Amino acid sequence: MANSLPTGRAAYDFNGLKVLVTGGTAGIGLATAQYFADAGATVTITGTREAPQQYSDEDLGRFDYRQLSLLSRDSIDALCASVDALDVLVNNAGGTGGAQTPYAFEESVQVNLNAVWQLCQGLLPRLHEASAPCGASIVNVASEMSLYASPWFPGYGAAKAAVVQLTKTLAAQHGAAGLRCNAVLPGSIPTRMTRSFADDEAIHDAVCQRTPQQRWGDPAEIASAVLFLASAEASFVNGHTLVVDGGYSITDA
Repeated sequence: MANSLPTGRAAYDFNGLKVLVTGGTAGIGLATAQYFADAGATVTITGTREAPQQYSDEDLGRFDYRQLSLLSRDSIDALCASVDALDVLVNNAGGTGGAQTPYAFEESVQVNLNAVWQLCQGLLPRLHEASAPCGASIVNVASEMSLYASPWFPGYGAAKAAVVQLTKTLAAQHGAAGLRCNAVLPGSIPTRMTRSFADDEAIHDAVCQRTPQQRWGDPAEIASAVLFLASAEASFVNGHTLVVDGGYSITDA
């Protein structure tokens, strides 16, 4: 049974286009930013730290960097005001939140849902002015927890499920203007946020056992899905939710 990642990559053309990837300093966001840049796009990423140099474990020099706190409406508004042109918005940044308290729930909904809506609304003028041949595109990175209950992260799961519905709503609202909106639902992917689970042997093995491909995914495999949905090859794909989980969600728990 082959578990190695494919060595080829589809040749998408994003030359001359402007892309914004939130949470682009690591994991899925960084892989997505790298793939867009490799395809010719000018890529802006966001992170919570003041400067990209503070992420010493990654080389972020090829990207334009903006600080962003999804908990702050002022920070979101400032980012939107700083963007003068945009063809693709990837709402990737988020977080599970920790304790199961009312405040933690509200914080998780703000970071994973409200901020997505606020960014979309703030950047709509730029997206409607996009120069992309097939029109502008929004790709929201939701979660496999959009599909089933999680007793550990109630706010995160509820917010990510709502992102799927928000994606459909945005697609219906703006499709006639040439703006498409789709979502990607990653399965189990080792990132900064999930590293403790990936490194836990019992959890790691349980995920592999349930997944038909019998492995965890790679951030690059989510990035590939994002690029497809944003590309001209997906010009008639709108309001769609693409699950990328190796089949985890189709099996019995």
